[in-house]
Amino acid sequence: MILVFGSSGQVATELRERLPDAVFLGRRQADLSTGADICRTIEEIGPEAIINAAAYTAVDKAEDEEHLALKINADAPRMMAQSAARLDIPMVHISTDYVFDGSGGEPFPTDGKTAPLGAYGRTKLAGEKAIADIAPNHAILRTSWVFSAHGANFLKTMLRLSERRDRLTIVADQVGGPTPASAIAAACVTIAGVLKDEPSKTGTYHFAGAPDVSWADFAREIFSQAGRKVSVEDIPTTAYPTPAKRPLNSRLDCRSLSAFGLDRPDWKAGVADTLAKLGETA
Repeated sequence: MILVFGSSGQVATELRERLPDAVFLGRRQADLSTGADICRTIEEIGPEAIINAAAYTAVDKAEDEEHLALKINADAPRMMAQSAARLDIPMVHISTDYVFDGSGGEPFPTDGKTAPLGAYGRTKLAGEKAIADIAPNHAILRTSWVFSAHGANFLKTMLRLSERRDRLTIVADQVGGPTPASAIAAACVTIAGVLKDEPSKTGTYHFAGAPDVSWADFAREIFSQAGRKVSVEDIPTTAYPTPAKRPLNSRLDCRSLSAFGLDRPDWKAGVADTLAKLGETA
């Protein structure tokens, strides 16, 4: 039996479809902001593996709430790792491209220099380090630009805006790999299964959709597949200031995924699947 932290988020929702017999702990069952009884809860359940799909993901709010983000993104995963080590089970933890500074134009390797630009990235990196130090059998799965039919994400925002506007200005100098939450969930299940038998594959991995694209071109594909007549004007990041600085280069080198027999998912196919779930196909 697999224990999943997270219940209603994008990846957790997709995991529910794939793991009907898993135990899911949402905020009501395990408040990661307090950390109360996390270790005891894990060890009472006695799972065969842990998947942490819970996180503080409000990138801009984290600039003012770094202490809270640190509790959820670092302190709670540290406790999960402690229990995983005591129970001798694998732990799969979802992380982010925000641990990098977004410099250059090449994909970041898994062992690339980390240098977060803001509070969100700093707290996620702290969680990565805690897990790597404590859990002997783990996979840290960095991903980017997650989208699905659930929750709030870029694809759904574009659809909402296209209901009342026929022209949008979208940032074009940030480039990365949009990643379907369904593909992330499937990868987590595969990785957890492999780690049970092959703990030597413990480590950090990258998992992002292909091909790499700008936010503006991502929006154009969404509108094209949804049959929305919306023109997209490219703008630089400087024209759309936000409290938290975004990395310009979110490209991730995903070649290490071959250790689990995984490839980068086709995000365009993911857009088609998501639109079909939303009833938004052209």
